[in-house]
Amino acid sequence: MNAMTHPYAGDGSHTSSYYAASANPSPDRPRLTGKGEIDICIVGAGYSGLSTGLHLVEKGYKVAIIEGARVGWGASGRNGGQIVNGLNASLQTIRKRYGQDTATFVAGLVQEGGEIIRERVRTYDIQCDLKDLNIFTGLTKAHMKELEERMKLWASYGITNQKLLDRDQLREHVNSDLYEGGLIDYTGGHMHPLNLALGEAAAFEKLGGRIYEMSPVIHVDTGAGKPVVKTDRGEMTCKTLVLCGNAYLGHVVPPLTSRVMPVSTQVMATEPLGEERAHSLLPQDACVEDIRYILDYYRLSGDKRLLFGGGTVYGGTDPRDIEAKLRPNMLKVFPQLKDIRIDYAWSGNFALSFSRVPQMGRIGNNTYFAHGYSGHGVTGSHTFGRILSEAIDGELTRFDMFDKVPWYPFPGGRMFRVPYSMVGSWWYALRDRLGF
Repeated sequence: MNAMTHPYAGDGSHTSSYYAASANPSPDRPRLTGKGEIDICIVGAGYSGLSTGLHLVEKGYKVAIIEGARVGWGASGRNGGQIVNGLNASLQTIRKRYGQDTATFVAGLVQEGGEIIRERVRTYDIQCDLKDLNIFTGLTKAHMKELEERMKLWASYGITNQKLLDRDQLREHVNSDLYEGGLIDYTGGHMHPLNLALGEAAAFEKLGGRIYEMSPVIHVDTGAGKPVVKTDRGEMTCKTLVLCGNAYLGHVVPPLTSRVMPVSTQVMATEPLGEERAHSLLPQDACVEDIRYILDYYRLSGDKRLLFGGGTVYGGTDPRDIEAKLRPNMLKVFPQLKDIRIDYAWSGNFALSFSRVPQMGRIGNNTYFAHGYSGHGVTGSHTFGRILSEAIDGELTRFDMFDKVPWYPFPGGRMFRVPYSMVGSWWYALRDRLGF
């Protein structure tokens, strides 16, 4: 299989997104050719792989990352760029399903990913337009009740950095008539996601890590005494293997294939709005997402474009016309943008788990994996990268907590997971429309 025609990566170039067009300079990295050996091999140069790798080289390990396309090519370089604390599954859901101890454990790390990102930006001087403030908006009174209950629940775990906003208070942050109110998280934020990934890759390499790009993995042997990763042109033998392909790992590792489903989400970027117009939309420059099942999310870029995303396509296919899909939603929020030009529109996949709880575990004795962030991967991947590095370094406490959380396959297996999820999404979208 040739890297230039690999089905998931095309020619390996980044998608035609605003992020790719405004990316910081990044070096061309070699393909993996021939046979090599390393202490730790990581598959995937997205946030999970980069976070794991950077933590490990900081500890002195010899680490190589193998990437099928370019650094940040997948969800890590295409997402909405929002630092949103928490998992897709709420703390209340986790408590009901898995018990109070697990909920308390998760509550203790839901803000960790954002803290790691800020520490990385400071330590390695990563230029990624990092900004503070994240707002959840409610369109109905039921939504506002849900936000109030969320704030109280989080406060019961000692997380008190959130504040409920009524309609007038929200207008100080979001100049829209659409919402009943919102909830501001002062420890949330947003940034240029691809530039964050590129900066983390540069830091990893500066500390001695190696990255191989354009090296799609075609086979993984996890049963050998030392795992072997085979690409189209080479192979790497290692003492410890970490699988971080997430939605783009495909069928390379069969035990992981049924655990997650690729789901695409879409983003578009307007033309530059200028300081005054941008400020009139989002006066405090916060990032925003509503709390519907199929939500809208948006923010300002560093050069004052509105980045607006939303929608889902189960199975990971791209809609025919992204702008036609997203523009009506944008105009419901900001009708004052009816004449604005859209300069970029793109799509990308995230990995959805059936429980909406990310998964971390081990295959055999020396192969680790993490995936299934279900739309909350910006922060979750950074946290899981740290926990994976702890486990590899011999501290298994936090890894074992996630490893023992049960996972559930999608009903009907791979064949029916898409229609099953679509029916579920229609039901929840109906509830949103009816205001339940």
